[in-house]
Amino acid sequence: MKLNRIFTLCAVAATLALSASSLLAQNNNNGGNNGGQNGRNRNGGGPGGNWDPAQMQQRMVDGVRDRLGFTNDTEWAAVEPLVTKVVAARFEVGMGGGMRGMMGGRNRGGQGGGQANPEADALQKAIDDNAPSSQIKDLLAKYKTVQKAKQAKLEAAQAALKAVLAPGKQEAEAVLLGLVN
Repeated sequence: MKLNRIFTLCAVAATLALSASSLLAQNNNNGGNNGGQNGRNRNGGGPGGNWDPAQMQQRMVDGVRDRLGFTNDTEWAAVEPLVTKVVAARFEVGMGGGMRGMMGGRNRGGQGGGQANPEADALQKAIDDNAPSSQIKDLLAKYKTVQKAKQAKLEAAQAALKAVLAPGKQEAEAVLLGLVN
């Protein structure tokens, strides 16, 4: 179970990296700074910049449509909210917790990638401040409880998405994308 979760988190990280490199390539092909959205992404999307998790999530959802082979707008309109829920839940589970150190920082208050996670921030502060082990133990228990709830939300979103995917190619693509197990 733990190994499967690690693989899934790695798949999400790889998907994020591929999405980001694709977006950077698109921005570079647009030519000069048009002062619009592309200029902001190019100048503020890196570490310490104005990285917007909601924009990244939307880009991922947009890319999923093609990968899953949805050409009918009506069908996609029914599936898109389910994909969005999975991607958002995946961000909460992966970015708000165990990926903090791997993603280039501790993510204090939502800075440096991912969404704010008060339980993780409080636990990290207690560790940094050499708090008594009883306090760290209590904060760790709170953190684990919140992470379990986020994981349950993710699993529910994955089950709802899997229920509407066609078995075979769509389901296989969704598994490869880390959307479902």
